[in-house]
Amino acid sequence: MAESCFASLEAELIERNSFESKAQARMGVFTWIEGWYNPRRRHSGLGYLSPLNFERSQQNRFNALEHDPQHADGTPQMV
Repeated sequence: MAESCFASLEAELIERNSFESKAQARMGVFTWIEGWYNPRRRHSGLGYLSPLNFERSQQNRFNALEHDPQHADGTPQMV
């Protein structure tokens, strides 16, 4: 799994940019990982959704259950 991440990092960031300093390269890597790879890349463990989309789908599901008069198991919700 780490090999896949590093291959993507190399192809999508390192080969497309030149950095003037180590600090600039570190910031580029940090931005790529935290700004794109972690939140937006699709993951097999999340049903091939990105973490952002997975989180949204779970929130939508929760909101639907919260407003539904029955629990997910079909039993009436006590008010």
